[in-house]
Amino acid sequence: MAGKKESFRYWLTFDPETGKKPLLYQMVKKFDVEFNVRSASADKDGFVMALEFTGPREKIDDVVKWFGKQGVQVEPVEVGTIEG
Repeated sequence: MAGKKESFRYWLTFDPETGKKPLLYQMVKKFDVEFNVRSASADKDGFVMALEFTGPREKIDDVVKWFGKQGVQVEPVEVGTIEG
C-alpha cells in the first residue's frame, strides 16, 4: 500500500554534462512522483533547480538517492528560501 502523499523541496545542481540527460523524464517514469519547478537558473557551468516533489515519503527518498547516483547534487531547501 502506498504511503501518504507529502511534498518536499530540494535544490538540484547539474553540471553541464549531467544537464544534457533527460533526468526529470526518467525520474517520473521510474518513480511516478510529481514534481513542480519552483526556481531555476543556468549558466555555462551548469544549472540549479529548486524542485518540489510530491508523493509518498519513501518514493521521494528513493528519488533523492537516484539523482545522487546520476551525478546530481541534491540538498533540501531550507524553510523560507522559496516562497509559496
